[in-house]
Amino acid sequence: MNLIIQNGALPTFLLDRIAAATQAAAVEPRPPRVVCFRNASRTTEFDALLPLIEAEKLDWAFVPADRTLADYGLICFDMDSTLITIECIDELADFAGKKAEVSAVTESAMRGEIDYRESLRRRLALLAGLDARVLARVYGERLLLSEGARELLEAAQTAGLRTAILSGGFTYFTERLRIELGFDFATSNELEISGGKLTGKVVGDIVDAQAKAHHLNRLRDELGLEREQVIAVGDGANDLLMMAEAGLSVAFHAKPATRAKASVAISHGGLDSLLNLFEA
Repeated sequence: MNLIIQNGALPTFLLDRIAAATQAAAVEPRPPRVVCFRNASRTTEFDALLPLIEAEKLDWAFVPADRTLADYGLICFDMDSTLITIECIDELADFAGKKAEVSAVTESAMRGEIDYRESLRRRLALLAGLDARVLARVYGERLLLSEGARELLEAAQTAGLRTAILSGGFTYFTERLRIELGFDFATSNELEISGGKLTGKVVGDIVDAQAKAHHLNRLRDELGLEREQVIAVGDGANDLLMMAEAGLSVAFHAKPATRAKASVAISHGGLDSLLNLFEA
C-alpha cells in the first residue's frame, strides 16, 4: 500500500515520524502539496499521529500501490454539497423566505437524524406556492461547481470511465449539469409544478438513499463491471448506501458519520484531490 498525504504543507518533523511509523520504503514528494509514502503500512504508531495530521489540515489515504484511474469503469457523484457547492433546496427556500427553516432540516437529514424521505417532504411543503421561475435563478445565480469537480470529471472521462449523478435533489438541476458537463446518466427527484408554481411535492416516488444505491448497481451491471471498478462520491447520510456499493467510496467535505464509513475522505482539498491517489 501507498500512503498519500496532501492538500497542505507537511512539516519535516511530521514527515519523518510518519515515515518511521509506517515503515515506508521511500518518500516521494509530488507537486503540488502531495507526499507519497511508498510501501507503507498502517500501524498503531501511525494512528497515534492522526491528531497531528488533522491539526495541519491534511488529507490522507492508504491506497493500493499500482491502482490507476483507468482501472475503474464508473464514477457516481452526489450533487448537492458534493458536485456543487450549494444545497439547491436551501437556495430555493431562500427565495421563499424560509431558508433557515429548510436548512435546519437539511442539516439534520445529512447527519442521519431524520429519514431522508420525511425530511424531503417537510422541506418541500415549505416551498409550496413558490414561483417556478426561481429554479432558473438558483441555477444561474447561485449554483457553482465544487473546487476540482471539472478537473476530476474530465480526467475520469479521458480515462474511459462512465459518469453519473445520483441525487436526492431535483431534475431541473441534474439534467442541466448532465448536459453541460457531459455526464452519461443522471437521476433525481422531479418537482411537481402546477400553474407555474411549486406544489410542495415531487412527481413519482422519491429518490432516496436506497434508490441511489439501486441505480449505482443497475449501471454497474449494465456496464458489466465488478464492484471494485466503481467509485462513489458523497457527503451525507443519504449517500452511505450508494457508497457502500462502490469499490472506492469517497467522503467529500462530509459529515463525521459519512467520513467514518468511507474508503477515502477529502476534507480539505478539492474533488480533484482524488486524482492524486492513483498512479499516472
